[in-house]
Amino acid sequence: MAKLYFNYSTMNAGKSTVLLQASYNYRENNMQTYLLTARIDDRAGTGRIASRIGISAEADVFLPEDDLFARVSRRLEDGPVAAIFVDEAQFLTPEQVWQLARVVDDLRVPVLAYGLRVDFQGKLFPGSATLLALADEMREVRTICHCGKKATMVVRQDDQGNVLTQGDQVQIGGNESYVSLCRRHWREAMGDAPKR
Repeated sequence: MAKLYFNYSTMNAGKSTVLLQASYNYRENNMQTYLLTARIDDRAGTGRIASRIGISAEADVFLPEDDLFARVSRRLEDGPVAAIFVDEAQFLTPEQVWQLARVVDDLRVPVLAYGLRVDFQGKLFPGSATLLALADEMREVRTICHCGKKATMVVRQDDQGNVLTQGDQVQIGGNESYVSLCRRHWREAMGDAPKR
């Protein structure tokens, strides 16, 4: 039975690595996959999903105005697809998440979305909020804070390593811009030191 999966985490947890490995497993068994990634994130090059450990794959890109149900329907005209993988799923619009839910329900193709849950201010991305509401199954891809606890938050830093508390929700970057932390250390970094 097809399902909508949301695999979420903070930065640098290995979401893209997990996505690429899962897609590879399908292909190794002669099942085709369809990979999508957000056009806005071109750190690995336009239309490329890449992992920090050095693996990558080509992908179609999506823009906020794209109808993903129509896109997947057109792709299916070229042959069967065993699963659809969406990287940078936090950049989906709420409407696009509903379109992917229709892919699962009406076209009966599993959709595995991978993305951030919250931004650097601890707020849900609109796409992630809708995935949390609609996903049939959710899985956390875990990473750790410098203290060894599970990291659930992320801070954005400037070029000098200073933590930023204000700014646009979306700013593309990697290890040079973002650090994953547990909630306690995120609060400290954001100026909300724990009471002792």
